Amino acid sequence: MSGAAFRMDEDWLEFHPNPSRPAFAVPDGAVDAHCHVFGPGDRFPYAPERKYTPCDAPKEKLWALRDHLGFERNVIVQATCHGADNRALVDALQDAHGRARGVATVRRDVDDEELRTLDAAGVRGVRFSFVKRLVDVLPHDTLVEIAERVQPLGWHLVIYVEAQDLPELAGFFASLPVTIVFDHMARPDVSKDPRGPAFDAFIRLLDDNPGMWAKVSCPDRLTVSGPPDYADVVPFARRVVESFPDRVLWGTDWPHPNLKSHMPDDGQLVDYVPQIAVTAELQRKLLVDNPTRLYWPEEADDGAR
Repeated sequence: MSGAAFRMDEDWLEFHPNPSRPAFAVPDGAVDAHCHVFGPGDRFPYAPERKYTPCDAPKEKLWALRDHLGFERNVIVQATCHGADNRALVDALQDAHGRARGVATVRRDVDDEELRTLDAAGVRGVRFSFVKRLVDVLPHDTLVEIAERVQPLGWHLVIYVEAQDLPELAGFFASLPVTIVFDHMARPDVSKDPRGPAFDAFIRLLDDNPGMWAKVSCPDRLTVSGPPDYADVVPFARRVVESFPDRVLWGTDWPHPNLKSHMPDDGQLVDYVPQIAVTAELQRKLLVDNPTRLYWPEEADDGAR
């Protein structure tokens, strides 16, 4: 539960207390490339401007889940409930001893010293939310400035946007001078045709911009049909994986913030992977090669950052 100074929202769903062990054995070196840490709130307070107050989900619980599911490493994404206070993220990265990398949130006035400190801790990207229910102002000008400042560090941008807002923003995103990773396939409407015009537009955007990647994560957020198979999300994610095998990532999204319908079993989420990456080669690219190239580039074959 949250620290003494914070009471979690009454409708908040806490993370699964006893996730199953997945039937699918992830390949050696697998990375959970999208997950979070929350608090604990009495040590790392939640941001005054937050839109929600979660349960505490500390690093120790994340490491236990990593080991239970069979992953080697994590990419921890700063959650909006912590705002631009990255202390909980940095604390987790330092505790991971190289087994985790991070995606931070920074404000326009961030100084170079803080960027260098975050880089030394293991941050490799900056996240911006364009989800209108989670932010008060869409950060167009800030995003341009930050993109230019993190480019010399070799960082990328993680963009959280919903499908209905993507057409008006696609040109803007394409103009940015760094690699962009879209969270959760830009949240398509999975009640529509996975080969219809709406999702075609997202596929074209990635096709036209080789510096754009996509996370094929969070079927639990997108589904209408529900668990355990998330069958309605599968054709969307499989299309992205097969179209862009070298530019896709996957993660659990633990501890699954702001879900209202159900709390997923993380073991079942891992068993979703072979439905969307149907060969061993695609599975290795999705879970090992791609996240290593983006977050541990010093280990990649070309050695480029």
